[in-house]
Amino acid sequence: MIVVGGGIVGLACAWWLQARGHAVLLLDPAQAAAADEGPADGAGPGEGPERSGSLAALGVLMADSFHRERGRAWDLRQCSLERWTEWRHELAERGHPIPYRSGVLLLAADGDEEERLAALGARKRALGLPLEPWDRRRLEQLEPTLPQPSLAGLHSGRDGQLDPGSALAALAADGRARGLSLREEAAVALRPDGGGWRVELAGGGVERAAWVVLAAGTASGALLEAAAGGAAGLDGGRRVLEPVLGQALELELDTPLPTHWPGAVVWRGVNLVPRPDLEGGRRLWLGATLEPGRRADPDQLRELRDLGGAAPEWLRQARVVRRWQGLRPRPLGRPAPLLEQVAPGLLLASGHYRNGILLAPATAAWVAEQIEARPTDG
Repeated sequence: MIVVGGGIVGLACAWWLQARGHAVLLLDPAQAAAADEGPADGAGPGEGPERSGSLAALGVLMADSFHRERGRAWDLRQCSLERWTEWRHELAERGHPIPYRSGVLLLAADGDEEERLAALGARKRALGLPLEPWDRRRLEQLEPTLPQPSLAGLHSGRDGQLDPGSALAALAADGRARGLSLREEAAVALRPDGGGWRVELAGGGVERAAWVVLAAGTASGALLEAAAGGAAGLDGGRRVLEPVLGQALELELDTPLPTHWPGAVVWRGVNLVPRPDLEGGRRLWLGATLEPGRRADPDQLRELRDLGGAAPEWLRQARVVRRWQGLRPRPLGRPAPLLEQVAPGLLLASGHYRNGILLAPATAAWVAEQIEARPTDG
């Protein structure tokens, strides 16, 4: 079988399928190679090729603290949170550790947010989940100080943050060790081919498989649209994905964050994330913007850097050591992500928008279930 797309979702699908005994070829023009590098030394805007959402991500895993507690989105998040724990342990045992830091602190900046956080915490605690309310006094005791105003907080101990670059590298390296084939070449067209699919490559070659998994972000939509004319019943137009650009920053602090810092902090939709892959607590990720299209807006980056005027002094004094951007695929008119069999043997696993890192394991599990429920000899 063939997986198209080497971001975190594609790699997770390919790695999991290979681990379950399937022969897998993963196609991607850049991410198979980029996975070996990780984000720490990656190119910033204007310094390299357009970056995928995976390498632009901050790796925050918000499952228990999700605003719902039932339905497909909730189930996917809970499945992924459990599987990430299992996968991290397995990969570490096989020599591919993924740095991880537990804890996510949601902050309320106004009265309405404070009420919503209180209600959210009460609902989740009723389910037995360890979400702890933090009052304003407790927040004011934190050093360094939080963005202001911070009226109340909700801390989720089971949620956390992992390093996206390390996750990409771990899945790619362990996948190769299991026999996964990775080819740095783009798929440019899909054609029905008997009982399977013909994948045409940018270099002029062709690969065939009984199953194809599309996990190539916004490129998945383009491949579907191109394939729609050749496959009966395949409607690519209604599954169009749009790119949403996100800019992020890495900051170096004058004074390291204390060991009791509560983990990733979310304030008015902005994430302040201590890097989990470096010792010392002096590096912090800040992001990300939400910008339609593919062109980065410098004004939004400046707004992010200053938190709209609410950044505390220690954050203002931090030195910018890196900036980068990436595209997140958002479904048009449909909830994220898009997980469906669009034609016999053709699975769409894309459109994860801002939750590709979090939902990668649950997506891989769904893909494997679809394939193994319809076994073929291809």
